[in-house]
Amino acid sequence: MFKTIVWATDGSETADAALVPAKALAAHGSRLIAVHSKDVFVGGRSTGLPVHADERELEAKIERQVAELRAEGVDAFVEVVHGQTSNAAKVIAEAATELEADVIVAGTRGHGPITGAIVGSVTQQLLHLAPCPVLVVPPVKGSANARSEQEHAVTAG
Repeated sequence: MFKTIVWATDGSETADAALVPAKALAAHGSRLIAVHSKDVFVGGRSTGLPVHADERELEAKIERQVAELRAEGVDAFVEVVHGQTSNAAKVIAEAATELEADVIVAGTRGHGPITGAIVGSVTQQLLHLAPCPVLVVPPVKGSANARSEQEHAVTAG
């Protein structure tokens, strides 16, 4: 059904959860491409510094995940794309276009509409910018992100 599947990953727990259905889709002979947006902070005379201090570790983790997929027989590789901090969805959507993706699989932190509007959501933006369908995977129940959202709902309500 899908020839090229993009798994949008930032190395987070929610992105890891999205790998499960991405892998299941790829099990039918599809190509699975892990797209990681390396966000950079650009300002002044800077040529761009990684936003995340642990960027090397994130990329190494994603490389290991893709190596495991390959060991399981999945046609998988990593594509690291670069963009400014506020443009992760845009650079992922552009990568999906260039890679001729049939679907993008992405995790979500489970923010409600108000929190999502305030703090922003790469996945939410992807829904509007993607050149193909986007499969959104909710946080795993019991995960740190899901617990944080539940705690926020209790204290806000």
